[in-house]
Amino acid sequence: MGLTDSLSIAASGLQAVQYEMSTASQNVANASTGGYIKEVANVQSVVNDGTGGGVRRATTTLAMNTNIQAALYSQNADVAEYTTTSNSLSAITALQGSTSATSGSSGTLSDQLGNLQSALTSLTATSSSSTAQSTVLAAASSFAQSLNSLAEATQTQRQNAQDAVVSSVSDINTNLTTIGNLSTKIMTLKSQGLDTADLENQRFTALSSLSSDLSVSWKVSANGDMSITTSDGLTLPTHNTTSGATNAVSSTWPLTTSKAQISTSMSYPGTSDVNSIPAITLNGKDITGHLTGGTLGGNITLRDTTLPTMQAQLDSLAYTAASRFSAQGMTLFTTSNGTVPGASQTEITPAGSAGFAQDIQVSQAYQDDPSLLVSGSTSVVQNVLSYAFGAPQSDGSNQTEAPSTGLGVTGQLSTGYSGSQSLIGLATSLTANQAATANTARSNLSLAQTTQSSLSSSRSGTSGVSVDTEMANIVTLQNAYSANAKVISSVQSMFTALLNAVGS
Repeated sequence: MGLTDSLSIAASGLQAVQYEMSTASQNVANASTGGYIKEVANVQSVVNDGTGGGVRRATTTLAMNTNIQAALYSQNADVAEYTTTSNSLSAITALQGSTSATSGSSGTLSDQLGNLQSALTSLTATSSSSTAQSTVLAAASSFAQSLNSLAEATQTQRQNAQDAVVSSVSDINTNLTTIGNLSTKIMTLKSQGLDTADLENQRFTALSSLSSDLSVSWKVSANGDMSITTSDGLTLPTHNTTSGATNAVSSTWPLTTSKAQISTSMSYPGTSDVNSIPAITLNGKDITGHLTGGTLGGNITLRDTTLPTMQAQLDSLAYTAASRFSAQGMTLFTTSNGTVPGASQTEITPAGSAGFAQDIQVSQAYQDDPSLLVSGSTSVVQNVLSYAFGAPQSDGSNQTEAPSTGLGVTGQLSTGYSGSQSLIGLATSLTANQAATANTARSNLSLAQTTQSSLSSSRSGTSGVSVDTEMANIVTLQNAYSANAKVISSVQSMFTALLNAVGS
C-alpha cells in the first residue's frame, strides 16, 4: 500500500466523519421536534482486490422499533379521543350541581324536584298564601331552567363536535396528502439509490399528527411508498390519481364533508335529507362508520351517540314531569306555546317530546295567576304529591313509566335506566348516568395517558434523540476527524520529502 492509497483512505475517513457529523447535527437540531425519529449514519468498509480502501457512506437509516412506534400511534389516537370526550362532557356535568353539597342547595335536578315537592307540601297547609304559591312557582322554574341549561349545553357540545369533525377532516386530508407527496419523493430517490432518511422522518411526523386525528395503521412497501388504513382495514388514499390532479398537499381531498348547524331534530344517519347530518365520504361513498379513534372518532361518537343520549334522557325527564303533573290536573310544565307535548318520543315538540328539555317552562297561565295551583282546594296538590311524584304501580293506580327506550329522532336511543321510578328517582338516575359517562371518559383518559407515557419512554430509548449522547458522539467524531487530518498531513509531508529527495 503506497502513499497515494494512504491519502485516499484518510480522505475517505474525513468524508465519512463529515457525514456522521452532519447526521448528529440533524439529530440535535430536531431533538424537540414532535414525531422525529433519530437518524443513524451508516458507513461501510471499502475493499479493493482484497486490500482495504477506506470507508464509504451508506444509506442513512431511522432508529425505529416498528412495534413500539405502531403501539404509540395507536395510543395517541386513544388519548386524543378520550381527551375530546372528557373535555366535552365536563362542560355538561359542571352544570349538574354538586352531590356533596347540602341537601336542598346542591343544584342537582333531584334536589330541585325535592325543593318543589317540599314547597307543594307547605302549600297544602297554607293554600291561600301568595308567598307559598310563589315558592312553588320559583322551585318549578328552577327545575325547568336547569333542564333548559343542560339541554342547551348538550346541543352546544354537539355543535362543537360537528365543527370539530369538519376541522379534523381537513387536517386528515392535509396529513394524508403530505404523506403521499413525501412518498413520491422518497420513491424517486430510492430508485436512484439516494438517501431518503430526512424525507422519511418528515413522513413519520405527518403520520404522528394523523394518529391523533384518527386510528390508523401503516405499511411501507419495498419501493418506499406508504399505505394508510383505518382500524377496520379501509384504505385511505394518499396519492390523487384523478385525471388532471396534482400530487400537491390538499385539505379538501380525499375525504369530504360539509358544515352543518346542528339541532335536536338532526341525526346521523338521519331519517330524511332534511334532518340528516352530513356524512364523511370517500369517492362519494359514506365511510363515516369506518372512522374511529382520535379526535375525529371522539367527536363523531359525541355528536351521534353520547350527546343525543343525554338529550334523550333530559327530554324523557321533562316529558315525564309535565305529563304526570298534567294527569293530576296541574298543567304546571308546558312548552313555550302552553301545551304538554305529545307522547311520541321521536317527534320534535310540540307534536312529540324530542327537544322538550330546551323548551320546558312553567306554564304562563300559572305565572299569571299562581292561585291556579290550588283552584279553590288542595286536592290537586295532594294528588300531585301522592301520584305525580310517586313511582308507577303495577296495578296501574299511579303514573305510567317514563320513556326509556325508542328515544331520539331515530328511535334508536335509550336512557340506560328504568323508567319505573319516582320523579326524584328518575332525576337521580339521569345525573348519575351522565356523571358515570363523564367519569368513564376521565378514567379512560388517565389510563391512556399512562400507557402513552410508558410507550413514549420506550420509544425514546430506541428512536428518541439524546442530546448528551449525540454531543458525546460529536466529540468522538472530532477526534476521528483530527486523526484522519493528521494522516493526510503526514502523507503530504512524506510526499514533499520524497519530491525534495528526487529533485536533489
